[in-house]
Amino acid sequence: MKVRFFDMQRHLRPIRKVVDQAINEVVDSGRFIGGPAVERFEQEFADLVGTRFAVSVSSGTDALLSTMMAMGIGSGDEVITSPFTFFATAGSIVRTGAVPVFADILPDTFELDPDSVMQRVGRRTRAVIPVHLFGRMAQVEPYLDAGLTVIEDAAQSVLARGPEGNAGGVGSAGCFSFFPAKNLGAFGDAGAVTTNDPELAATLRAVRTHGATKKYYHPMVGGNFRMDALQAAVLSAEMPFLQGWTDARRNNAATYARLFNEAGLSNQGLVTLPGEGDGYFHVYNQYVVRAQHRDALRAFLNDQGIQNAVYYPKPLHLQECFKDLGYKPGDLPRAEQACNEVLALPVYPELKREEIEAVVSAIDQFYKGL
Repeated sequence: MKVRFFDMQRHLRPIRKVVDQAINEVVDSGRFIGGPAVERFEQEFADLVGTRFAVSVSSGTDALLSTMMAMGIGSGDEVITSPFTFFATAGSIVRTGAVPVFADILPDTFELDPDSVMQRVGRRTRAVIPVHLFGRMAQVEPYLDAGLTVIEDAAQSVLARGPEGNAGGVGSAGCFSFFPAKNLGAFGDAGAVTTNDPELAATLRAVRTHGATKKYYHPMVGGNFRMDALQAAVLSAEMPFLQGWTDARRNNAATYARLFNEAGLSNQGLVTLPGEGDGYFHVYNQYVVRAQHRDALRAFLNDQGIQNAVYYPKPLHLQECFKDLGYKPGDLPRAEQACNEVLALPVYPELKREEIEAVVSAIDQFYKGL
């Protein structure tokens, strides 16, 4: 059985009429930049996350960048973050003129290790960016307790929560992505920043519009980071379905865990399943396992028509563009090991049980053939 990693048509088919109506309303209004569709989405998303404000922006990358710009982070500053995440997290730091400082990760959740972070705090540290990776909320409180500014990278984790609160609602700001394949996905690039700080929210609104507080008056330099009204309308139309999609992802993850255990794959240590932890609500933007003989397994699955992915094949501290930072192999061993072992399996909401069974059966077949 062929299994797709994500089937966008299957995902959108049940809600197509609702989304089409929302798009048509924007087209009929002629308000494509700003306007009521954007304002409505911002209020709805702030309510969803549980913050006072949500400022819509053009992408998850621009959510990170505009937040750091609004905080005045720049040349001479350091921002501590994870080497095991999408490039935008560190790339946005560099674009402000600041320096990314990489800390190692925890082996069970792939998220930042607070002890490793605290070892790297220095006089130039302006912020830490924990990444709520793959849909599970990272720890935030240790950094807040240390008096650090926390920018949550919640790009993969809308609706995730932990003992400290909701993803995007605990630090100074939460940065979200609505890339189409995310749990809440637009029809193109879009993002948002959540915060409880009215001054930060006001500054973000200026930053996203070239630093203007009113038309043609620019007390600061910003960028063109606005969300299109069409994307806002799509996201508002999808938001009532998000909890159901999330429940389906969690059910799929539970089915994987049960089948892997029944096959004995997790008990033998051949496949290490993602952990959730007490007090955590994992939303499974990706279902990522550690797999022995990962590359050979991946090739086998591809031959069987079972799509999969590697998030991420090379840690950020060893990327060529960061070679001037002076990192070398072995500096952050847990992140480096994860890059060699992780494998993401299909988990999208409309995935059928027989497709999950086919994935696990193929993995079982691979290991029995070794």
